[in-house]
Amino acid sequence: MSRNTIAAPTSVDGVGLHLGVHCRLTFLPATSGTGIVFRRTDLPNAPMIRAHVDAAVLTERRTQLGEDPISVHTVEHVLAAVGALEIDDLVIEMSGPEPPIADGSAKPFLDALRATGIASQSGSVQYLELREPVRFADGDAEYEAFPADELDLDVTIEFPHKQIGRQHGRYRISPERFAAELAAARTFGFVHEVEALRALGLIKGASTKNAVVLDEAGVLETTLRWPDEFVRHKALDCVGDLTLAGARVRARIVARRPSHRGTVQLVRAMRASQMRGMTVTEMGIEDIMRVLPHRYPFLLVDRIVEMEDGKRVVGIKNVTINEPFFQGHFPGHPIMPGVLIIEAMAQVGGVLLLGAIDNPQSRVVYFTSLNNVKWRRPVKPGDQLRFELDLVQVRGQMARMKGVAKVDGEIVAEAEMGAMVRDR
Repeated sequence: MSRNTIAAPTSVDGVGLHLGVHCRLTFLPATSGTGIVFRRTDLPNAPMIRAHVDAAVLTERRTQLGEDPISVHTVEHVLAAVGALEIDDLVIEMSGPEPPIADGSAKPFLDALRATGIASQSGSVQYLELREPVRFADGDAEYEAFPADELDLDVTIEFPHKQIGRQHGRYRISPERFAAELAAARTFGFVHEVEALRALGLIKGASTKNAVVLDEAGVLETTLRWPDEFVRHKALDCVGDLTLAGARVRARIVARRPSHRGTVQLVRAMRASQMRGMTVTEMGIEDIMRVLPHRYPFLLVDRIVEMEDGKRVVGIKNVTINEPFFQGHFPGHPIMPGVLIIEAMAQVGGVLLLGAIDNPQSRVVYFTSLNNVKWRRPVKPGDQLRFELDLVQVRGQMARMKGVAKVDGEIVAEAEMGAMVRDR
């Protein structure tokens, strides 16, 4: 299945719900493998922030990505529209710290994206799929996630207000169903909470025009779009927060009293479950760069073709004459330095060690020892290096691996390596 972006730029303007700052939000097409990325155009150098659980900050009342001042707040409605439309690659420019709240739902963002059109492009779609149930609780929020072939949300909420009480809904998420059943459901709040929330610096942009507000008697200055609009909006929030998986989620999720911080932590638990004991048939360069910190000219892994968590990994390095080290090693007689063959082998091993970690970008692998290193034959431009490594031993943060490098089935190098995984 091909990846999706959008056909052309489109924008939404308005004031943010909590911070009350005007923002122009612009959706831009992105190349395959970009993922969903926010860009703060109002800050120096227009920093980028990934829409990913690795960047999520556990907050109340909203979903925040990044640490202040390089952050974006209350992005759940935007991401709900993006995720429901199965958009894989997108740049979201923002001229302020928080998207427009518009009418309090995801519909304005959904309408803008559908109007500009969805465009297919090359590249493999990434899925978050489960092989076993995952259960998680955070305070009153309780979750169960089960293997499924689509995103199926079963949501229950309970509030001590006669207008809400206990509400339940089940929604199988597709672009069409989301548009019809959830997109227009608005955020809601209570009059008795206003003073306390504003003391925390929140809801500065809130009004009865962009939220369903309730007092003791009922709903103020608006008419509900559905009698159960409240649970529908909570399901909408779940769709947005699940988009932070960095992949299309395929799971049946039962959520009782869901919260933003709870759903973010559920995504982390689901990602960790997916990696446990998983055999990966292939990881492209975009996936590798999400795991390894290395970059040009020192990223020496092009593809992972096999990985069994806690046991074995196989990676590929395509050696071309364009490698920068061939300029000096050696002029007129290009040979890949043996130490870089071992470095590439170590990087493949690093993918194995970091790939099973929930937040690999917060960790780094230090290699502590090399033993029984042997080079069997030279590696030249045009060769394809195949690295095969087995995890021999793990003790806490320490690990030992044994690996070989092959070209055309012939061993060109081998080594035993010791390593430790540490906070970056």
